[in-house]
Amino acid sequence: MRGASGPWAIVLSGGEGGALRPFIRRVLGLDRPTQYVPLLGPRSPLRQTLDRLALAVSADRTVVSTVRSHTAYIAEAFQGCASPPYVLVQPEDRGTAAGALHPAHWIGRRDPDATVVIVPSDHFILGEATLMAQVLDAARALERHPGRVILLGAPATAPEGEDGWLEPGAPLDDDGVLTTVRRLWPRPPDAPVLAPDGLWNTAIVVARVAALVRLGEIAQPEMSARLARVGGFAGSDDEPAAVHQAYALMPRARLFGDLLARHPEHLAVWPLQRVTWSGLGTARRVADVLTRMRVRPDWAEPVDPSAIAV
Repeated sequence: MRGASGPWAIVLSGGEGGALRPFIRRVLGLDRPTQYVPLLGPRSPLRQTLDRLALAVSADRTVVSTVRSHTAYIAEAFQGCASPPYVLVQPEDRGTAAGALHPAHWIGRRDPDATVVIVPSDHFILGEATLMAQVLDAARALERHPGRVILLGAPATAPEGEDGWLEPGAPLDDDGVLTTVRRLWPRPPDAPVLAPDGLWNTAIVVARVAALVRLGEIAQPEMSARLARVGGFAGSDDEPAAVHQAYALMPRARLFGDLLARHPEHLAVWPLQRVTWSGLGTARRVADVLTRMRVRPDWAEPVDPSAIAV
């Protein structure tokens, strides 16, 4: 893996919590996105994500991608954190494609040879050390396949993925672990039934930053051009205004549906092993995680999360 200091990380933390937000208001009395709510214990999913990343990525190479309306939540999440990550604030939410490409351009200007891992901030992982070891294995695979963008897939025994599922293709190496992606199917209910060899899309991505930026140029040329122009003002007093201008008329796009899925020939899939993964996008998935953990946080005592409408 390139660079003695290891990979960079991009944490996507700009989402609003959609389907789970009414549930959070009801059981915790909080009106905020999922990633900032202590659903599964004393730490929020964002803090759990950062602690997990710290097993393999240093804080000074970790970038939290959020939006201006979340800055108060971010400050609260970092209370007591000795080495907080860098926070890259977007003027507004333009979707997960911008949430990933903006920090990718930012990192690329500082470390053109960087390897990055992109992770959501509202997922549950059991087997965190095992996951991060496999992230590093995937990063090492990029030495052989530098132009590929690797997606981590979870076995079909896991709860359904909010970002759809991956259909593996042909092996890329002799050991057969890393494969091409025959197709990246959209999120339910638009996706067909999971194929026998299909893997849920965990929304965890490992790539060379140059390959990710290049794929953005191909799939989202207007967004990428606007973000590239920001580089001309990097480090100057005009950089915040340049970012604001870039976002003002930027199209909204999803990282998977509008960027990666359009060019599966650039993708690869790494199947996770010995890791329990779940999104936290609905009350039903929260209930499933609590069952797996065999714990009941204080808020769950008077409430059965599985009984909440999803």
